[in-house]
Amino acid sequence: MEKKGRLLSGMQPTGPLHLGNLEGALSNWVKLQDEYEAFYVIVDWHALTTLYRRTDLIRIYTREVAMDFLAAGLDPEKCAIFVQSHVKEHAELHLLLSMITPVSWLERVPTYKEKREQLKLESVGYGLLGYPVLQAADILLYKADVVPVGRDQVPHLELAREIGRRFNYLYGDVFPDCKALLSEYPVLPGLDGRKMSKSYDNAIYISDPPDVIRAKVWTMYTDPTKIHRTDPGHAEGCHVYAMLKAYGQEELHRDCELGRAGCTEIKARLADFLIQRLAPIQERRRKFEEHPEIIDEILASGAEKARKVARETMAEVRRAMNLE
Repeated sequence: MEKKGRLLSGMQPTGPLHLGNLEGALSNWVKLQDEYEAFYVIVDWHALTTLYRRTDLIRIYTREVAMDFLAAGLDPEKCAIFVQSHVKEHAELHLLLSMITPVSWLERVPTYKEKREQLKLESVGYGLLGYPVLQAADILLYKADVVPVGRDQVPHLELAREIGRRFNYLYGDVFPDCKALLSEYPVLPGLDGRKMSKSYDNAIYISDPPDVIRAKVWTMYTDPTKIHRTDPGHAEGCHVYAMLKAYGQEELHRDCELGRAGCTEIKARLADFLIQRLAPIQERRRKFEEHPEIIDEILASGAEKARKVARETMAEVRRAMNLE
């Protein structure tokens, strides 16, 4: 099958991956690896923006994320799976791009303002401010034609395109204008109804065993007006319904609305559905947990594939900038 072009995407190793990561990105990546020359990167340097005091966790989480990638169905024979810091060219291109990127461009990035407020930082390191420059380097290094993103990530990709255009204006055409490949999967709600996120502590993780999934679902908010099993339930404001709807499983909630099932039963249905959804993924994950050496081999092979492309790009960049 002829490939449509080159694709790049990645995730931070700030913790194990959850259902939102699986449904919002990973499941789509699995399909795209057959259509594109795909590079999937675990961006451990990006994780330093929030875990710079707990760098010991980054290595642990990197392996967890790698296992989640593979368990979800990414195939190292079809794509490159690698760790950002294993390809030093990411740092070199980031440095060179930082020399030509106006600070004003970075200060207006919405997520920069949000993270600064969320983390309640008194002072901001360059790593957080310059995050989009490193992200641009990740994308431009592989001359990606497309980057799969959610709608909330489009401003970051647009900035990467602007940085690439500025480089081309100053030094000649080197980087293609990468395009967003929008993911249309709805935002998956967390246990508290907000977007599922590690930072909100409202996530069900890909690696959560069945008993943990059931316990987490049990804590989810439902209709407070439904006192008895026979009372009609309401979908509005019910977090269990919101998650069922995101999966297209609204019919599992219908008996609640008609007064034929209680909240406990509907929670059990949601838990059963999620456990069944994750069962084959967790089975594959256990194989990698039992043979961790396979993870090392896959990441090393992926880094070698990535380095080959990265070295070619950096040689072109240096020539364009008269640095060699």
